[in-house]
Amino acid sequence: MSRRLAREAVLQALFQLDLNHGDEGEQEKYEALAVDKALQEGEKLSAKERGYVTETVHGTRSRLTEIDALIASYAKGWKLERMAVVDRNILRLASYEMKFCDPVLDPGIAINEAVELAKKYGTDDSGRFVNGILDAMAR
Repeated sequence: MSRRLAREAVLQALFQLDLNHGDEGEQEKYEALAVDKALQEGEKLSAKERGYVTETVHGTRSRLTEIDALIASYAKGWKLERMAVVDRNILRLASYEMKFCDPVLDPGIAINEAVELAKKYGTDDSGRFVNGILDAMAR
């Protein structure tokens, strides 16, 4: 399979967690449930891709405050909470891959993958919106 399918699973889990993140002490349980559900829903992934999904969801969630602040600093005229849930979580995933994962992903690849996710799961304007913010972040 491909890393793109794994990214789709990450997006599904992040989307679910954004809408239903649980109470303060239940974060890990909700995260594990969201990852399990995302992995069950999509196509079969290899063990390596499943590990990527788990690590990326956890890494993104553990740095959510930093990631959201980073996105907010480049999203001129947009408040994070007013963004479409899909767009917000695509931005979170790409920001994590560009800035925090080990090893960090080349910004051009991260942006391209994020735009493709936005075109598939977002609105007609999502691709341009996501591209604009991530491009500014990459500079």
